[in-house]
Amino acid sequence: MATTSDISKGAFFRYNNELLNVIDYDHITPGKGNAIYSVKCRNVETGKQSEVRFRSGEKVDFIRVEETEMQYLYMEGDFLVCMNQETFEQSHIPKILFADTIAFLQEGMVLTIRFDENEKPLNGNLPKYAELEVTYTEEGVKGKSLKVAEVTGGIKLQVPLFVNTGDKLKINIEDSSYVERVK
Repeated sequence: MATTSDISKGAFFRYNNELLNVIDYDHITPGKGNAIYSVKCRNVETGKQSEVRFRSGEKVDFIRVEETEMQYLYMEGDFLVCMNQETFEQSHIPKILFADTIAFLQEGMVLTIRFDENEKPLNGNLPKYAELEVTYTEEGVKGKSLKVAEVTGGIKLQVPLFVNTGDKLKINIEDSSYVERVK
């Protein structure tokens, strides 16, 4: 069994019969006493965030995770039907694993899915960038360098004044920001 010194971002561990994913952690060394690890984590089943504290050297039950690239085919209720890129096997992946980034999902996109030792999906990530078409833009205001635009999927973001309706944009999925116009 591993200890607190093995904690890292993205790691999965079991705590109080809950499967948690490490979002961020901090190593705190008070002036007196033992060091403490404050771990900000997300419950894999419910998506709820919480904070767990461990004493330095405490045992942690880490879960072995396998990462697989899968192609998104279509949506079926609360699940995404995805195909394994190597075996061509189809799986139902819960939408909740993608949180807010699900708005950027497009047919044919290659997703990164993490599975536990029982082949249960734990976490999913979209690619870093998406190319989406502008469906609406406001008129630019003289003196300002940005305006609001809406892209496919109803996502609103700040774009430069030269962007027009019908343009295709490269967007950073992590922070919903404009990267560049695609030709």
